[in-house]
Amino acid sequence: MEAVKNNLGGRMYMACGMVQYVNLCGMIIGYTITASISMAAIQKSDCFHKRGHEAPCSVSHNPYMIALGILEIFLSQIPNFHKLSMLSVVAAFMSFGYSSIGVGLAFAKVISGEGKGTTLSGVEVGISISAAEKTWRMFRALGDIAFAYTYSQILIEIQDTLKAIPPENQVMKKANFMAVSATTVFYMMCGCLGYAAFGNNAPGNLLTGFGFYEPFWLVDLANCFIVVHLVGAYQVFSQPIFSAVELWASKKWPKSKFITKEYFINIGIVKKHKLRINLLRMIWRTLFVIMTTLLAMVFPFFNDILALLGALGYWPLTVYFPIQMYIAKGKIRKWRWRWLVLQVINLVCLLVALAAACGSIQGLNKALNTYKPFEVKE
Repeated sequence: MEAVKNNLGGRMYMACGMVQYVNLCGMIIGYTITASISMAAIQKSDCFHKRGHEAPCSVSHNPYMIALGILEIFLSQIPNFHKLSMLSVVAAFMSFGYSSIGVGLAFAKVISGEGKGTTLSGVEVGISISAAEKTWRMFRALGDIAFAYTYSQILIEIQDTLKAIPPENQVMKKANFMAVSATTVFYMMCGCLGYAAFGNNAPGNLLTGFGFYEPFWLVDLANCFIVVHLVGAYQVFSQPIFSAVELWASKKWPKSKFITKEYFINIGIVKKHKLRINLLRMIWRTLFVIMTTLLAMVFPFFNDILALLGALGYWPLTVYFPIQMYIAKGKIRKWRWRWLVLQVINLVCLLVALAAACGSIQGLNKALNTYKPFEVKE
């Protein structure tokens, strides 16, 4: 947001802030849904292993969402990004772990000769699916892809935690290249091998959609990795929201002890380990976690929610504002070839975002027709 303010002015700053914080809240809700699905999948996997693959093993996600919310209430008391470094490292290893397991299981299914029939055009239009429904699914898939690549809103927050030497921008360029390259390789492998393994019946989530039943312990391990990763991701994406509200409050009421006073409590025998408690931080962050957990319980639609979040955040935060800042900082004149190329990219990405939004809204509307709040079982 500060980068937008410095390069594009106050109006763009306000618009960026509104989109960014709404998107961050949405992503946190999405992570809560995804983590609870993985937790429920572990229970279902054990049930299928004991009772057979055709056994009725429906599980409610709500108890897992509540448990996750309680855990996040405690973790949310971590004061700032600098205290989250170890959590981020663990989350990165977890992400690599479950991605590798998913790719490995799909690859094993393909080379064993158990792969399903595939077609160049994807799911075939027929009795089970209409041309319109296939189009909506394609649009939602675009939203899922956009969601996976939308991380620009925490990019500068992460850069602020780096040391001055070597230069931050150089470190971030290398980190971006490595992260996006590795992410793309894994996404392509998951998508291609998953489709080769399951064909047109490929589940929306390879590890929780029960494309794989065995080895059940490995599927459970992958889902454990997902939960740990998303617990950390929840904190990384919520810290900018926490910081913004607390900074605003401290400027508005600088003399209030409720807002500014820090209380220190000794932990264990060693006195140097102290727990920092601030009343505003404790109450506000707890209420925030409770609200996001309740919203996740009300709208527990995995793929449609991810697609909508991707559509809402992808174009403005990942494309529009970065391009406008690049144009302003580089003083690129209108109607020059560089300006035209950038605007074409801008327009194409906007159309992708609009298509994804339409597809996700259609999917949500379809799901809501048969949905009863707080009664979802899978």
